[in-house]
Amino acid sequence: MTAGSAVDARPVGRLDDLETPFLTIDLDAVDRNVARMQAYCDDHGIALRPHVKTHKLPLVASLQLAAGAIGLTCQKVGEAEMLAAHGLGDDLLVTFPIIGGRKGQRLAELAAGRAICVGADSAAVATFVSSAASEHAVSIGFLVDCDTGYGRTGVQTPGEAADLAELASRLPGLRFAGLMTHPTTRASGPWLREAVRRIEERGLEVGSVSGGGTLTAWQVHEIGGITELRVGTYVYGDRPHVSAGTLSLKDCAIRVRAMVVSRPTPARAILDAGSKALTSDLGLESHGATYGLVTEYPEAVITQLSEEHGHVDLSACGRRPETGETVTIVPNHACGAVNLHSEVALHRAGAEVEIVPVAGRGLIR
Repeated sequence: MTAGSAVDARPVGRLDDLETPFLTIDLDAVDRNVARMQAYCDDHGIALRPHVKTHKLPLVASLQLAAGAIGLTCQKVGEAEMLAAHGLGDDLLVTFPIIGGRKGQRLAELAAGRAICVGADSAAVATFVSSAASEHAVSIGFLVDCDTGYGRTGVQTPGEAADLAELASRLPGLRFAGLMTHPTTRASGPWLREAVRRIEERGLEVGSVSGGGTLTAWQVHEIGGITELRVGTYVYGDRPHVSAGTLSLKDCAIRVRAMVVSRPTPARAILDAGSKALTSDLGLESHGATYGLVTEYPEAVITQLSEEHGHVDLSACGRRPETGETVTIVPNHACGAVNLHSEVALHRAGAEVEIVPVAGRGLIR
């Protein structure tokens, strides 16, 4: 492969030689998506820090870094350890709150000789990470996680952001590194600018204002004040991005190949890809109640997933698949689909196929 073969790659002849179900990634589309996002960030003076939770592959991470990414984003310490083991961990941000067990110790061990940052929204996490960093005599950056409208993690007001920033700046082993939010919307701008103002009034420097989310990525330059972009799904795409028009079907790199194993009625097909191969995310707001886009039969609706069975309603299809036919499905959520597969078939135009292990799969801690 022109991108460079993965260490544990297993070559096969063609995609048609794969036994279904199987997850496939078009590296030509990956190259285009990586280049497009990097060019956008370069054009607008925004640092790009891609999220590896989507692809979980050292090979793809290396493509992102080679294109100009300043570092990588991880969701868990395990992902950071995986990247470090493959020589890709020089500059990492872990965006999930790190607390409990040995997570602080593991993070501190990674920080020896590396630039490591964490994002969190509480004094409890800051103190936990500080204790581990101090014990290992390392420095770990701390970004204050800000809830600018999503309603998940994050401090609730700019004033709380300033308070936590000040605490982080005083804790041993921590350095206040800036702010982060997800997703980044127009409402995020005023919120974050007020937080920056309050933090600077306390004599602190806000080194980075990190925004996230692929669906909103292309408008980040209009918000103002965002210095770094964390995006993951852009590298593969998925059904919501195709539906929203942020990515063309041609540039959607991810597919699940499945076979029609039964046609019990003229209007119903059963695939060999169920909940163990396709993400259960529905994404009702973007494309209605279907578990993926069957590219050969776009009017088909995947109505239900059993463990091994995908139930497909063909009633709207003028042309219908036959038993034994292979179809390709764009999943509703790339990150969830990748995490269901221990291996992935990388290819270029359906050829040069190599099967590689999904190195970051199952790293839930």
